[in-house]
Amino acid sequence: MKVLLRRNVTNLGKIGEVVEVKPGFARNYLLPERLAVEPTKGNLKAVEAEKQKYLEQIARERADLQVKAAALEGKEISIAARANVEGHLYGSIGPAQIVAALAEQNIFVEAQHILLENAIRQVEKYDVRIRFAEDILSTIHVQVTAIHEEGDDQAAQAPKADDEDKKSDE
Repeated sequence: MKVLLRRNVTNLGKIGEVVEVKPGFARNYLLPERLAVEPTKGNLKAVEAEKQKYLEQIARERADLQVKAAALEGKEISIAARANVEGHLYGSIGPAQIVAALAEQNIFVEAQHILLENAIRQVEKYDVRIRFAEDILSTIHVQVTAIHEEGDDQAAQAPKADDEDKKSDE
């Protein structure tokens, strides 16, 4: 059975294409979900108009993504995490923590757009890529800083040195 697609359907075709499908698939899925219609002359014209609106919408969305990627390019964020004296994190920093840090600066991206080869496990500066679309990429700089607790050796030594300075001043 031939149908005219009103929407892009994965592994089948794009909007405006006439494709051959099994009758049950068309009758039970494509037609009731309004993803396809019969390929008549009137439907061809209507779907062509829908296709133009769809392409205009996609172009607007791409332009918005390009503006967002350009604004985000080179942005620096800082994330504080618990670490030992050697700079190894007790946990790791992943896309969710990066998204949260960006949200604090009123920049909203989705975690699936963050490209990390491996989770961040060391205190240092990282370049993290964000993919908004296949060809729209942006790079941000993530500075990971250490939070030391009282039980850590370095944090325990710092207050003692301050106490000795106060005693010598008196």
